[in-house]
Amino acid sequence: MSGAMSRAGQGGADDPGLARARTRLAWTRTALSFAAIGGVILRHDLAAGFVVLGLSALVWGVGRLAGVPGRAGDRRGRLLVIALAVTAVAAVALALALFGPQTAGLRL
Repeated sequence: MSGAMSRAGQGGADDPGLARARTRLAWTRTALSFAAIGGVILRHDLAAGFVVLGLSALVWGVGRLAGVPGRAGDRRGRLLVIALAVTAVAAVALALALFGPQTAGLRL
């Protein structure tokens, strides 16, 4: 069994339960979801689709930032950047929903 896997079961001090790996995977999954949604939106509205695709790159970058180990002071700064980025993504999504092109409804 690899060292990381054996430490995960024992709750090692380096990365208990492989928390960093799980966090990195969750952010990557979120960025891929944003990219997929951006691709779908791109088929109907180029501007909004490119905005969402750009946001997927931002989400991926923030996720990479979240998984980097560091000192406690560095962590507070990174958490602030993550909070601001998530707030920016939410604000852009709200603006697109409120002021974006109006559609007749969901067509499957």
